[in-house]
Amino acid sequence: MAEIIQERIEDRIPELEQLERIGLFSHAEIKAIIKKASDLEYKIQRRALFKEDFINYVQYEINLLELIQRRRRRIKYSFKKDEIEHSIVQRVQGVFRRASARWKDDVQLWLSYVVFCKKWATKAQLSKVFSAMLAIHSNKPALWIMAAKWEMEDRLSSESARQLFLRALRFHPECPKLYQEYFRMELMHAEKLRKEKQEFEKADMDMGDFEHPEEILKGELARIVYKNSISKIKGAEFHVSLLSVAQLFDFAKDLQKEIYDDLQALHTDDPLTWDYVARRELEIESQPEEQPSTKQAKAAEVCRREERCCAVYEEAVRTLPTEGMWKCYINFCLERFSKKTSSEFLKRKRLERTMITFRKAHELRLLSELHYTQWIELLLRRDLFTEALEVAETGTELFKDSVTMWQKKLQVLIESKSPDIEKSFEEAFVHLKPQVCLPLWISWVEWSEGAENQEDTEAIFKKAILAVTGASSVTLKDKYLDWAYRSSGYKKARAVFKSLQEIRPFSVDFFRKMIQFEKEQESCKMLNLREYYERALREFGSTDSDLWMDYIKEELNHPLGRPENCGQIYWRAMKMLQGESAELFVAKHAMHQAGH
Repeated sequence: MAEIIQERIEDRIPELEQLERIGLFSHAEIKAIIKKASDLEYKIQRRALFKEDFINYVQYEINLLELIQRRRRRIKYSFKKDEIEHSIVQRVQGVFRRASARWKDDVQLWLSYVVFCKKWATKAQLSKVFSAMLAIHSNKPALWIMAAKWEMEDRLSSESARQLFLRALRFHPECPKLYQEYFRMELMHAEKLRKEKQEFEKADMDMGDFEHPEEILKGELARIVYKNSISKIKGAEFHVSLLSVAQLFDFAKDLQKEIYDDLQALHTDDPLTWDYVARRELEIESQPEEQPSTKQAKAAEVCRREERCCAVYEEAVRTLPTEGMWKCYINFCLERFSKKTSSEFLKRKRLERTMITFRKAHELRLLSELHYTQWIELLLRRDLFTEALEVAETGTELFKDSVTMWQKKLQVLIESKSPDIEKSFEEAFVHLKPQVCLPLWISWVEWSEGAENQEDTEAIFKKAILAVTGASSVTLKDKYLDWAYRSSGYKKARAVFKSLQEIRPFSVDFFRKMIQFEKEQESCKMLNLREYYERALREFGSTDSDLWMDYIKEELNHPLGRPENCGQIYWRAMKMLQGESAELFVAKHAMHQAGH
C-alpha cells in the first residue's frame, strides 16, 4: 500500500512544481498539500474503506481547485491550466469512479459526481457519467429526465435527448412525468429549428442541410409523443398537464386545439375537465376596440369573464352533479372572492355568487366537510348567525364524528350568545371519541371563564380531566393550574396541584409553573419548593439536566436553602441522567462553579 501511495504522490509532483513556479503557492504550502494528500490517499487505499473518506478527499481537492482559481484571478495569471487544474480534475474523477463503483446504490454520490463534472469536467466526460449512472439506476425516471435535459439544454443535442427519453420509456412505459418532459423537449426542438430557419432567412443564406419538413417545424414529433402518451396514460389531469406545456409555445396553436378538443371528448365525466374549460374563460380578452379604459369598465369586464366561467360551471354541475364537481365550482368562487379589488361592485358580485353556490350545493347535500366550515366562516364574518347555525347543524348531522364541524357549530353558538351552548358541548361529546375532544374541552373552559362563572369552570375542568387521558391530558392539566392561579391565587393553585399530582402524564411546565407561583409569594417556602422539585425529578430526572441545576441553585440562593444538600443532589443527578444529558449537566455544573 505504501508503494501505491508514494507513486500517487509522485504523480502530483509536476502540478505542484508548476503551482510553486508560477507563484500561486509558497514552498511551505506545497509541503502542507503533500502531507494532507498523503493522509487522504492512505485513507482511500486501506483495506477497510469508508465512503466518508472518499467524500473528504473529493471535497479537499475541490477546495484546492477553487483556491487556485481565486489566486489566479488575484495575480491575473491564466496559463498552465492543463498541467494544473486538468490533472486535479482527472484525479477527482478517478476517486468518484472508485466510490461510485463501490457504493453503486448511493444516488446522492452519483449526483455529487454529476455536479462536479458540470462545473469542472468536459461535456463528453459528463455524458459518460450519466451513462454509467443510468445503467445502474434505470429504475429512477427523474435521473433519465435530468440526463435528457442536460443533453438538450447544455449540449444542444436534441437527438441525444430523444434517444434518452425513448430508452427511459422502455423502462417506464407508464410514467406521466417522462411523457411530459419528452413532449416539452420535442416542442423546444421544433422552436429551435424555427428560430434557425428565421435566422437563415434574415441573412438570406441557403438553408442547405438545415432544411426541415414543415411538419417537423409545426411540432409533428411532439404530436406523435402526445398521441402515444394518451394511449398509455388515462385521466384528465395528465391531459391538462400536456395542454399546459403546449400553451407555452405560440407556434403550436393547432396542437393546442387538438389537445383541448380531445380533453373535452375523452374526459367529459371528469370534474377537472370542466374546471379547466371554465377557467379558460378568464383568459379570453375583449376585442381591441372593446378594451375597457376606466376602472369601472375594467371591473365590469372582469365580472363578465367571471360570469362566463360560472355559466360553464353551471352547465358542468347539471351534467355532472357530483361532490367533486361542486368542489371545483366552489373553489373557483372562493378564489375569486379572496382576490383583492378596489371595486365594491366586484366584491358584492363575488360574495353573492359564492353564497348562491354554497346554498345550491348545500340543498343537494353535495358539500364537503371543508366547504361547510368555509361557508360558516363566511357567514360569521357577515354576522349572519341564524343562517350560520342552520349550516352548522346540517354539517354536524352529516359529519357527526368531525371535531372540526362541532367546533364550528359551537363557535356560532358562542358568537351569537345562544343559551344552548352547554347542551351542544354535551351533545358533541356523545358523538365524538374522547381522544379527539381536547379542542372542545379547551373551548368550553375558555367560554366558561369568559362568562366569569368560577364554579362552572372548575366543574368543566374536573370533567375534562376525567374524560381526556394520555398525552392530550397534559395540556388540560397545565391550563387548569394556570386558571386556578389566575382566578383564585396561590392557595387554589396548590390545591389543584395536589389533586393532580398523581394523575400522570405531566409536562415539565406543570411543575415549573408551580415552582414559579411559589417564588412569587412574599413568604416563599423552601419546603414547598423542595416538594415541587422532588416531584418534578421523579418524572423527568432521567432526562432534564436543567431541573437538577435549578434545584442546586435554589438551595444555594434561597434564604432558607441548605447549600450542604448540593453535593447530594449532584450525585443523585449523576446516577439518574444518561448519555448526553449527563454530559450536559456536568458542563453546566462546572460553569456554575466557575462563576459563569
